Amino acid sequence: MKARILPALEEHPFEAPAWLRTKHRQSSWNAMHRRVAPLLERHERWATPDRDFLDLYYSTGGAGAPWVLLLHGLEDHANTAYVLGMRHAIVDAGWNCVVMEFRSCGSELNRARRLYHMGETTDLAFVLKWLRPRLGKAPLFLLGFSLGANVAAKWLGEQGDTAAETVHGAALVSAPYDPTIGAANIHKQLGGLYMKAFLASLVPKAIAKEQQFPGALDVDAVAAAKHFWDFDTHVTARLHGFDDADDYWRKVGCHQFVGGIRVPTLLLSAADDPFNPAETLPVATAQASPWLYPVFPETGGHIGFICGESPAAARYWAEEQILRFFRLAALEGA
Repeated sequence: MKARILPALEEHPFEAPAWLRTKHRQSSWNAMHRRVAPLLERHERWATPDRDFLDLYYSTGGAGAPWVLLLHGLEDHANTAYVLGMRHAIVDAGWNCVVMEFRSCGSELNRARRLYHMGETTDLAFVLKWLRPRLGKAPLFLLGFSLGANVAAKWLGEQGDTAAETVHGAALVSAPYDPTIGAANIHKQLGGLYMKAFLASLVPKAIAKEQQFPGALDVDAVAAAKHFWDFDTHVTARLHGFDDADDYWRKVGCHQFVGGIRVPTLLLSAADDPFNPAETLPVATAQASPWLYPVFPETGGHIGFICGESPAAARYWAEEQILRFFRLAALEGA
């Protein structure tokens, strides 16, 4: 299967256009310049076993057509520009999409004494358990972006052969394969601008969580956080049972799980990703596995891959490539 599908993907290489050449412009385009029309959707709120909730958003393109379960990135949600753009692409292709928002990422802070993190797979497992029977015989694909890609990869690797009972295939976009390297690297980019943007929402959310559960967090330490090591040590680790940020990053980075994946999975990352350096890409693991389809362009940034003749005619190559891969995988597995 790999010998047939990978060449078909490589026939459509990515090349950053002259008007959006740098990794930072590629990485920021979706957030700063992309405007996506609202999408007709159905919202469901599912109660979780720990008396919390998960919000799911459905967009349908065709009865009986394949489904894609989409997991967004850090501090994003169902209507973040790149997520909404991908949902449009899926529906326009006649397929169906459901987005699972991670806890606390929607319009309301979650209720439990926890948040979400890149290694937390129990919510994904819960959704898949109840979603899969509802879809009948339609194929189901798993699609993760950034943090969501890590969650998807970790779940797939943990499940091994049994994942094929639930999902037909997967795609991982801009995954943080080794956060022990990537987390420190983000702090260095653009004078810490990315880091400040993330902390601008993460810190108030953590303080609100402490107000829900007094004594759960050290508010002074949280408020003083300047980079991911601070936040993940004083919030993520404390709420989720890790020793500190280093312990968290070592245990959840998906580079150690991708080798266990046993369904056709597209690995789509740019070598110039400012969040995840090229040295973290699992090149050898992907080459050795019949299940992994590595597409690692030299350019593209983080969840970028924008091309086209001009800003007015921008195209979203990652969306095209993901759907191309899913169609090929569906045909091969039919």
